[in-house]
Amino acid sequence: MNWPSKGSNPQYQSLIFITGGVRSGKSSFAEKLAIERKRNIDGQLYYIATGVPSDSEMQKRIEMHQKDRQSGEYQWKTIEKPIQIGTLADSISDNDIILLDCVTTLLNNELFSTEQTWNESYLKKIKEDIMSGILAIKKRAGVMIVVSNEVLNEPLIGSEIVFSYGLILGQIHQDLVREADQAIIVEAGIPIIMKGAGQ
Repeated sequence: MNWPSKGSNPQYQSLIFITGGVRSGKSSFAEKLAIERKRNIDGQLYYIATGVPSDSEMQKRIEMHQKDRQSGEYQWKTIEKPIQIGTLADSISDNDIILLDCVTTLLNNELFSTEQTWNESYLKKIKEDIMSGILAIKKRAGVMIVVSNEVLNEPLIGSEIVFSYGLILGQIHQDLVREADQAIIVEAGIPIIMKGAGQ
């Protein structure tokens, strides 16, 4: 995939939204895009990890991803930030390449970070906080790649919490696609362009 040269347009900043099902290959694809962009500009690769090791399987997956990033040609700077990602914006410079993985976990962390009733105003605030945080980082960075899980293909049956979570996640996805220069869904390791140039 060909990227615009930052050198030819100093104001160029991009937001790339990548979604897909669990184990679809979206995170690996996102990392490859970040590294490809790194070859065009002299910036730091940042990996903003929102995952919290809640069990042994999750811990193993986190360690596996960390090992993969450390063993590559380019060095990543990993920042573990389960909530309030917007506070990182001031530490980002305009040549940096940011990979945020992932929005679904970030939303879960934010929703359960306080003992708050999930009413309409609370859900709206959470959505606005997540979007403003992403856009604050995007405004400072050269490129921001945002990864999320596509969990909305099945009916949201169960509890009111499940329904509310799905509703707010769907709204965030729509907002991200609107803001994104490019939106991609990954299925079985194959990227499908939903928005933006596909060359």
